[in-house]
Amino acid sequence: MAQYIPAILEFFYILIGLLSMMTAVRCFRDETNDTRIGTGLFWLILGVIFAAGKLMPYVVSGVLLALIGVLTLFKQVKIGKLAEISEEEGQKSAERIGSWVFFPSVLLAIIAVVISYTPLGGQVGIGIASIAALIVAMIITKAPPKVVLDDTDRMFQSVGTTGILPQLLAALGVVFNAAGVGDVISQAISGVVPEGNRLAGVIAYCLGMMIFTMVMGNAFAAFTVITAGIGVPFVMMQGGDPVVAGTLAMTAGFCGTLLTPMAANFNALPVALLEMDDTNGVIKAQAPMAIAMIMIHIILMYVLAF
Repeated sequence: MAQYIPAILEFFYILIGLLSMMTAVRCFRDETNDTRIGTGLFWLILGVIFAAGKLMPYVVSGVLLALIGVLTLFKQVKIGKLAEISEEEGQKSAERIGSWVFFPSVLLAIIAVVISYTPLGGQVGIGIASIAALIVAMIITKAPPKVVLDDTDRMFQSVGTTGILPQLLAALGVVFNAAGVGDVISQAISGVVPEGNRLAGVIAYCLGMMIFTMVMGNAFAAFTVITAGIGVPFVMMQGGDPVVAGTLAMTAGFCGTLLTPMAANFNALPVALLEMDDTNGVIKAQAPMAIAMIMIHIILMYVLAF
């Protein structure tokens, strides 16, 4: 079964690319958007990268990424005209569906977790779970395919350019690690953390994961750099259990995810979809829990890892 995983993942990438291209076509045709050409180009190029990225030389992919970066830099990507639903119609649908509206989301999580324990793994699990949840949502809401496409376009445009941040930041983590950023951090920390002090090492490891995650916007991207620079020399080489320390370090990084606008899919997406006036409203609500959890992580790592 494992040999089919690359093909399955490629199918999902192509599907995402096609949906992005659909949004591009809608943007090109939207005469109410004064930046429709730039907006359409952004979604078209992004769709091509997702759908045909495996077939393109790395240089071509890099040039295309740079191009969408230029479009973003010069503010040529804006939200255009979206499909609208009347308040009365929305209220009727809400009363008819009730709490069942949450079922597809719960089903998505359950299916994804179950498949993650199979040879297919978590990435394939998320893709399969998303399609299954979409089908169930269509059955519950009795939504025709056009509504699905309209809402897909609405989500793409609402998230906007921040939607590509997770992929870019994950790649940046690999680049940082290859460039030796972990060694630089290790040398800097060695002048602050007393040699052989386990508690200081644990505090540096957990806070380093949280802070670097805030910078990177992605705990996975931060993990390789901070573990190489702080975790190994100041925790694991001092007798810390690599499994326990590494696991807690990863979740400590998630505390940083709660505190940064760079974590677009967690903090910028809800703001965009809920049309919140305060762009940092989600972060402010999460901050007390994040601070409490990082303290708990420090205690747990110090007690359990040694």
